[in-house]
Amino acid sequence: MTKTAGCCQGCLHYVFDYETPKTLVIPSIRVGFVFRFTQFLVVLYVVGYVCVVQKAYQETDSVLSTVTTKVKGFAFTNTSDADPRFWDVADYVVPPQGGDSFFVLTNMVVTPQQTQSRCPEVGDNNSQQLLIHIHSGILTGLCENYSTTVKTCEVISWCPLEIDTKLPEHALLAAAENFTVLIKNSITYPKFNVHRRNILPHINSSYLKRCEFNRTTDPDCPIFRLKHIVSEAGEEFQDMAVKGGILGIIIDWSCDLDWWARKCNPQYSFRRLDNKNPANNVAPGFNFRFAKYYKTPDGEETRTLIKAYGIRFDVVVHGTAGKFGIVPTVVNLGAALTFLSLVPVVADWVMLTCMGKRDLYKKHKITHLNEVADTETVSDKLNVFTRDYQGLIFSIFPFSSRLFFCQTADKIHSF
Repeated sequence: MTKTAGCCQGCLHYVFDYETPKTLVIPSIRVGFVFRFTQFLVVLYVVGYVCVVQKAYQETDSVLSTVTTKVKGFAFTNTSDADPRFWDVADYVVPPQGGDSFFVLTNMVVTPQQTQSRCPEVGDNNSQQLLIHIHSGILTGLCENYSTTVKTCEVISWCPLEIDTKLPEHALLAAAENFTVLIKNSITYPKFNVHRRNILPHINSSYLKRCEFNRTTDPDCPIFRLKHIVSEAGEEFQDMAVKGGILGIIIDWSCDLDWWARKCNPQYSFRRLDNKNPANNVAPGFNFRFAKYYKTPDGEETRTLIKAYGIRFDVVVHGTAGKFGIVPTVVNLGAALTFLSLVPVVADWVMLTCMGKRDLYKKHKITHLNEVADTETVSDKLNVFTRDYQGLIFSIFPFSSRLFFCQTADKIHSF
């Protein structure tokens, strides 16, 4: 029974005992240094990282964007495999409508004068065996001589079939490196009703006709030379033009809309987006096929099949705008005060755990109050005070005044 009562009393003390802070001044440089240094780290984190770097006092909004592109330039080719030809933007930009992505033709395999008929599958002249392929057309069930030594399956298809292994070693349109592209980008931040263009207010028509983007001299010009785009992405244009690839033109609209900053200009960067891994070079580059269709005088449909290799440029727009807001400011201020309130906890832990005088600090830091013993101690001290007080009065004042002070002393004692 006694054990149960003691257990219940212990639980009551655990639940209802009240703890109040006690001020303990410790003249220790090491403890004080830990306390102030921890405070300094918290203030440095709040001011330096939260406020300056993250700008956590701001409300934010994500960018909405639209992009149009216009490529300009011309080239002339004269190779042994094709007739001399002049190329303009309608020939090498496929498809012609420029959006946030455009393709520039740099190399190709041309199969002219194809008609719908029957022909043998493409074979390997170095092989002496029968080759069967089913990806170039519909099999007729017959075998035909592809060459004097090789037989292949006959197919119904656009004949003659394409031989895409004869890719030029050097880019056909090597002059494409001097083509230019005008990028027009409009963005908005709907939460803050902010609208911007990458053609900045100080850019006029005369400047736009003669400028070209240069990170040092003309960082605001929206006209880019393709060679410089590829070069800033860390690639060589002539190497990339042989089999093609994908490049990203990245426009960063990170804006600080506070009145003391007012910074909202586009920042351009460039990088290659497709995989260029020498250890895994299966199906490298970028290519696709398209055809141009014709009618002969006899009414027969023919076409010229083009397997186009080239560089696709993707315009990627991203950004976040920030502006001072009272709600995030109050939230982060409360978080900062919470961090500061933890500083004494850290200092107390160091003081009571790591210091040489930790037992002394613990003795004075943590005090358990015994109400009965402490009350009797206070009563004994009050009796001693009363006796000393009466003796002092009797020795100084006459008999007529002693009665008054004795009554006063009795009141103090009764209190």
